[in-house]
Amino acid sequence: MLAKLYSVALEGIEGIICEVEVDVARGGFEKTLIVGLPDAAVKESTERVKSAIVNCGYKYPKTQSLVNLAPADMKKEGPSFDLPIAIGMLLGQNVFSSTVLKDFCIVGELALDGRVRPVNGVLSMAMTAKTGGFRGIIVPLDNAAEAAVVDDLEVYGVGSLTQTADFLAGRLPLQTTAIDIDKIFNIESQYDVDFSDVKGQESVKRALTVAAAGGHNILMIGPPGAGKTMLAQRLATILPPLSLAESLETTRIYSSVGLLEKGKALLATRPVRMPHHTASGPALIGGGTNARPGELSLAHHGILFLDEFAEFPRHVLEMIRQPLEDGAVTVSRAKKTITYFADFLLIASCNPCPCGYFGSDFRRCKCTPGQVERYLSKISGPLIDRIDIHIDVPPVTFSKLRSKAGQLDSATIRADVVKTRAIQTNRFGDGRIMTNARMTHKQVEKFCRLDTSSEMLLKQAMVEFGLSARAHDKICKVARTIADLGGSVEIQPEHIAEAIAYRKLDRKL
Repeated sequence: MLAKLYSVALEGIEGIICEVEVDVARGGFEKTLIVGLPDAAVKESTERVKSAIVNCGYKYPKTQSLVNLAPADMKKEGPSFDLPIAIGMLLGQNVFSSTVLKDFCIVGELALDGRVRPVNGVLSMAMTAKTGGFRGIIVPLDNAAEAAVVDDLEVYGVGSLTQTADFLAGRLPLQTTAIDIDKIFNIESQYDVDFSDVKGQESVKRALTVAAAGGHNILMIGPPGAGKTMLAQRLATILPPLSLAESLETTRIYSSVGLLEKGKALLATRPVRMPHHTASGPALIGGGTNARPGELSLAHHGILFLDEFAEFPRHVLEMIRQPLEDGAVTVSRAKKTITYFADFLLIASCNPCPCGYFGSDFRRCKCTPGQVERYLSKISGPLIDRIDIHIDVPPVTFSKLRSKAGQLDSATIRADVVKTRAIQTNRFGDGRIMTNARMTHKQVEKFCRLDTSSEMLLKQAMVEFGLSARAHDKICKVARTIADLGGSVEIQPEHIAEAIAYRKLDRKL
């Protein structure tokens, strides 16, 4: 007998409705074949399904069975088809019948005893089920809260194969899963760190505030122990709170790679990703044999912190140039092209030289001028060009480290950042560009008009430091953000001067 039901397959982070057809023949030797471009995990589901069916007290067909996963030209990956295949086997043997089968998508991995284990990518699957016109989705119990984020979709969490079969047969009523999104954000949107933890470094805090307010990428240069990592970890606390739309996009990415905590519905704080400098290109960009998002996508709507920036392989760093401009990563392979979200704020940090103490007043640098130049030249000019702010991070003196004076906390700085972001939202108003850092050249000409004094100051800097055309626009964008922070409608000479001071590395040597 032929049974037909529906599941969802993932391609990157996008879901595609998959029709699961199970044909249990009346004759033939006992054999189960799965077609429709299954990967190894899907092929192995036959053994898991067989054990789960038998251990739940049902009979496994002694005849030939064929499972087809359509569309047949799309590769199917992962164990999420276990549960729909098992249900199809039971339907194909007339173990039960269901009148609601066509209304639901079914996903879940089976344990050998029939328990339903959680799977990756359930949020994307639930969103696909809704857009596909289904009434609801049946998911593992541990994934139910995640799927329940989607409005106007009935979500049923199941713990076993037996429970799923009884529900579809109408013998066991189940309660839909519901969550309070506002409550989740109120509870989980708090950070464990705060800017008030950082002693001194007022100039760096100012630069980070400008970066957060305008969405500008930043490079911090300083000796070991100056607080670069500590500052970077706290930048997320002064960014505007995640909106629901931003949270959904980020959660989809984390869910697709299995990084969403068990039982958690949403990410309520901005992610901070800190890949090691030995990370490969695919680890940063994404892709691989089984395409998956990389660190750039995991930092979507958050922060990508690249510590020891100059120690990353140069060819790996060059890979992030295009995502910095576009806010997305496109991975092209022979058979398909996948685009991942990658709209993040880049924070990079490095030492000023190989030993780390070039220019320090506290310890003697042992590097030669040639070593210093070679070290910094590991970061290409075009990449430096795409980083808006370069700032020195000096060592913290003993007096500042032991000072009891109050430090600005994250809440106070965030209030200024949120106010400045609101100015930019009103300025652009089209919903596509939300920060000054994303302005096009035409918008720079329109919104970054300079008076005579400001223009002369910028011209002098361009000539003396050999700045590029892109650096010219970067300075104007940063100056626009500084003016917005100060509540100034026009860009003043002091705003341009501060923006120029943030271009430390983008000069003639």
